[in-house]
Amino acid sequence: MSDLSSPPQQPTPEKQRQVNPWVEGLQTIGLSIVLALGIRTLVAEARYIPSGSMEPTLEINDRLVIEKISYRFNPPVRGDIVVFWPPESLFPAGARRDAFIKRIIGLPGDTVEIRDGTVFVNGDALEENYIKAEPDYIWGPETVPVDQYLVLGDNRNSSYDSHAWGFVPRDNIIGRAVVRFWPPNRVGGID
Repeated sequence: MSDLSSPPQQPTPEKQRQVNPWVEGLQTIGLSIVLALGIRTLVAEARYIPSGSMEPTLEINDRLVIEKISYRFNPPVRGDIVVFWPPESLFPAGARRDAFIKRIIGLPGDTVEIRDGTVFVNGDALEENYIKAEPDYIWGPETVPVDQYLVLGDNRNSSYDSHAWGFVPRDNIIGRAVVRFWPPNRVGGID
């Protein structure tokens, strides 16, 4: 004889939630991709150094983290090492442009001149203990236009930079190099 007064049994939580593992896996992968792209687009990204133009500060095959947030709130400052899109005029129409990495030397409104192996900003010699060798060329004097920057490689005599092709618009700057994470013996912040 059955007990008609007892309530029907409720399904257990395991029975209530029978999710297809494939759907759950695809949702997790999709969310991970969205988050990764969002972080890479808005916050930070990894880059590697393909040339010796920034030696001795950065060496070929160094891996860096480029942060993208600070320039949304503050302008770049002299000495920052930045990754940027070079002017389109440097590449044939339709050709792929790779980002460049250089050091900011001239800020908007600065007058920059390179002579006698020294960089002068607004008439004052720039103290540069980070360069590979003194520049063996003459450039300027030129005034950096509004919302543009003069960038030079630390390997001054082997760098395709502003002294060869001009200024970098602020909108072309992707971010600032902050940390080297490879190779292991050179891990750390970037000055």
